[in-house]
Amino acid sequence: MPFILNDRLEFYMGPSSLGAPDNLEAAIVDFIDQAQESLDVAVQEIESRPIAEALIRARQRGLRMRLVLEQDYLRASKPPADPFAVGGEDEENRNLFAAMLRANIDARADYNPDIFHQKFIIRDSRRARRALLTGSTNFTPTDTGSHGSRKNLNHLVIAHDQWVCNEYDTEFEEIWQGTFGKVRSRHEPSPRNIRVAGVSLRALFAPDHAPEMEIMKQILKAKHRVDFAIFTFSQSSGIDDALMAMAKSGVAVRGIFDAGQGNRDWAATRMVADSGGEAWLASRKNGLGKLHHKLMVIDGEVTIAGSFNYTDPANRLNDENILVIGDAAETDPGARLGQQGFAAYALAEIDRMIAVHGERVPLTP
Repeated sequence: MPFILNDRLEFYMGPSSLGAPDNLEAAIVDFIDQAQESLDVAVQEIESRPIAEALIRARQRGLRMRLVLEQDYLRASKPPADPFAVGGEDEENRNLFAAMLRANIDARADYNPDIFHQKFIIRDSRRARRALLTGSTNFTPTDTGSHGSRKNLNHLVIAHDQWVCNEYDTEFEEIWQGTFGKVRSRHEPSPRNIRVAGVSLRALFAPDHAPEMEIMKQILKAKHRVDFAIFTFSQSSGIDDALMAMAKSGVAVRGIFDAGQGNRDWAATRMVADSGGEAWLASRKNGLGKLHHKLMVIDGEVTIAGSFNYTDPANRLNDENILVIGDAAETDPGARLGQQGFAAYALAEIDRMIAVHGERVPLTP
């Protein structure tokens, strides 16, 4: 079962097919099916037929809909000899895109030469019904774990709040009008703190808000420990320097990396381990494809979630988002209890992933 705070803030860890507590595809489909007026969707790709069918159902109910996708999944990297022939890599993406166009969904593809890496939906326009869905999960069978031999570990956050949706509205309008990645023809407002169910939330978008700096700032506030689960984490990110500094100062640092990315020469895995941190690799066993989280918990109080990998391109070039949930300086007892519950749900999944999939990275002799 997901962690739900006052029916306004929801946290999902999946997929259940890998032993995680939640069904991510069902959560996304249910979120879409509850829409009554409008949906603005910004996601890297849609390869899940149930999710595409839910979007088409929403359009058939008369909802206003806008959809933006990464174009790389809609075209062939190597043009076939017969472009009219059906098949090839990413064919299901193209099939579902065509079906959504035939359903009269207003859809566009990005023109960011780097990566359009957003994963969010804004639901409805009336204040009482507004909600946001975001996280690390692509709308694919592998990322939701709905079927296939290999499945990826991911998370979702749902916030029922007008003001959080307003923050994502600004980002979506910028995308819809054609500003992607590092092409910054508009000035985005500075991130602001919002309270949902009493808990502080702060939304940041790359590249304009430089999420790397926010993550480093949160790390440097740690007094006891930092735990994380990450798909891609490079030595050049700056986040690794902050973690190493904290580990050397006595703060407990523990992280689990995707094995395919964490074994690379450029990865920060070994550096975290050598600085005294606890580093694990999520090996390809028990049906695991990728550990695809972008998740961090600081002192069991502050959770950082979203689409943002810990890399320099994610910070400077890609379209990304993060949510900082909680505040290290929180003094309200109710708010602290709420943010601790949110963090505990993330920590329980990090513990489970290490226990089921983790292989310890040894210190360098």
